[in-house]
Amino acid sequence: MADLHGKVALVTGGARGQGAAESRLLAEKEASVIVADVLAKEGRDFVDELGELGLEARFVSLDVTNEANWKEVADMARAWKGRLDILVNNAGIINRSTVSTTALDAWEAVLKVNLTGAFLGIQAVAPLMAEGGGGSIINISSNSAFSGHYDPAYTASKWGLRGLTRSAAMELVGKGIRVNAVCPGLVVTGLNASSPHLQPMIEMTPMRRSGKPEEIAELVLFLASDASGFITGEDFVIDGGFTAGAAYRQVAVKTGIL
Repeated sequence: MADLHGKVALVTGGARGQGAAESRLLAEKEASVIVADVLAKEGRDFVDELGELGLEARFVSLDVTNEANWKEVADMARAWKGRLDILVNNAGIINRSTVSTTALDAWEAVLKVNLTGAFLGIQAVAPLMAEGGGGSIINISSNSAFSGHYDPAYTASKWGLRGLTRSAAMELVGKGIRVNAVCPGLVVTGLNASSPHLQPMIEMTPMRRSGKPEEIAELVLFLASDASGFITGEDFVIDGGFTAGAAYRQVAVKTGIL
């Protein structure tokens, strides 16, 4: 399962946080990894760090909302290795405002990065994947894609990723390309470590903790590998039981049933 030797992976938003954990693990499993991000310094420093560990990675500047930029990155992958086997659409942003307080430009910005960015990525790399005999595309959605999270733009984008995943999976299956979605719950990184919602979320989560970026990366690795070769068009929730029934469990605990 873990052998990605000879495969080439592209991870968007790969310079830090969850994206960096995904990039690192794929590289450790012998994939050649393209770390794509708008954060040039962080990306180059991270790739240098991977290189010092003897891992093969390259940084590329990528604005996932820019169609021409996507074409440049696909061309770079072709020139570098002549193939692309794995795409992880990890780049994303959050707005943290409600329906009544979200400005139109903020709404559009979130959807453009989280949803349109993944759409453009699939469009850009699918032909190269098909030339190599197929591949695996993993869209990073969220367990918010199964509920009414208070941030409507983020929630809509993550629900949309589930639909995009299934449509793309059905269209590309004949080309040997699998498309799946990973839907994490609360994952603490340096980007959200001071957020006030963390403790209430942890208290609601049946496992009573947040997820680790490395745990999400392990699921991405499975979907990127040949071990998941009969899986496409699916959602994989990884949230410590939150979506399965966190509210019901909390009621059961408070009433003495559990």
